[in-house]
Amino acid sequence: MAYGDKVLQHYENPKNVGTLDKNDPNVGTGLVGAPACGDVMRLQIKISDDGKIQDAKFKTFGCGSAIASSSLVTEWVKGKTVDEAMTIKNTQIAQELSLPPVKIHCSVLAEDAIKAAIADWRKKNGAKTAETIQPQPEQRAE
Repeated sequence: MAYGDKVLQHYENPKNVGTLDKNDPNVGTGLVGAPACGDVMRLQIKISDDGKIQDAKFKTFGCGSAIASSSLVTEWVKGKTVDEAMTIKNTQIAQELSLPPVKIHCSVLAEDAIKAAIADWRKKNGAKTAETIQPQPEQRAE
């Protein structure tokens, strides 16, 4: 399979490869994998006090499309608020990189990784995520 130009750019010269200090309360880490193909993606974000993503790093073990998806999403999230980063969809990543259908799962990993990193950061900082908020039973006055 031939990769498109943008995949090759991000694969041959990936942006933001590395790690951030996972013990820093301002750093969220997302670790996701795709059992079908064996790709593993670790994405970390550092959030400033004003709620903007000031840095993002990744380490991905996988194919060129997985590495390119990781590289692209770390570029996209920088400067965004957490809420803005949560709106990034795998379809946008796949479209930007012109991923073929057989490689769409790589863009899904990138979307999942950013959401997992944000969830980790929220957990560290005591914020509840939408997934952890449980509806409260109605309380009736007797």
